[in-house]
Amino acid sequence: MAQNSSIEWTGATWNPVTGCSYISDGCRNCYARRMAMRLHAMGNRRYVNGFNVTLHPDLLDTPLRWRTSKLIFVNSMSDLFHEDIPIEFILQVFTTIRQAKQHTFQVLTKRAERLHDLSDELDWPDNLWMGVTVESGKYTNRIDLLRKVPAAVKFLSIEPMVGPVGKLDLTSIDWVIVGGESGPGARPIEKIWVNNIKDQCIVGGVPFFFKQWGGVNKKKTGRLLDGKTWSQYPLSVNI
Repeated sequence: MAQNSSIEWTGATWNPVTGCSYISDGCRNCYARRMAMRLHAMGNRRYVNGFNVTLHPDLLDTPLRWRTSKLIFVNSMSDLFHEDIPIEFILQVFTTIRQAKQHTFQVLTKRAERLHDLSDELDWPDNLWMGVTVESGKYTNRIDLLRKVPAAVKFLSIEPMVGPVGKLDLTSIDWVIVGGESGPGARPIEKIWVNNIKDQCIVGGVPFFFKQWGGVNKKKTGRLLDGKTWSQYPLSVNI
């Protein structure tokens, strides 16, 4: 449940929680659901509940055993701020992050309202990057809620990008990731949408990371944008 990752913008994943539920447009072709159901069918004990939210307290200390510094995506198979995850468990995750000072942790949520509501009850470690998903212009309100959170680094994941996001307020935003949807039923991404975000990041001095064009075969479509690979980060990190 903790392993090196093929996700372009991180180095490893750590899943003390698995499972999630639909909340917005970006969930329609969820890769995590597909993977969870496949693992469930294979008899993997971590997915005995399929894609229902399941806590794995025995995995809470896993990053403490990793000596080499890593960039770690927390809950790639869930959403740490899902309503079915007790705040007591979230606090335990934060405690591990604080103790594992050798690593940098990335937490990403679509549930910006709960993130905001719980923010004052959390002790925010300096090695935690907090992000929200903004898959189209319908969800830019999540950015305003993220802005109020006292995380050391705040970032946006505009992935899967299923529609234009328009003009963004990037005040206090430290990093922007953009990517198209991939896999079965992938919805198309338009180059003009991507360039709009890239240009806003350049003007605002915000590091920009273009993850992929996506599609049914994401390896074929690649991640070049106008002949260039965009892999900017907010800070120097080990990947």
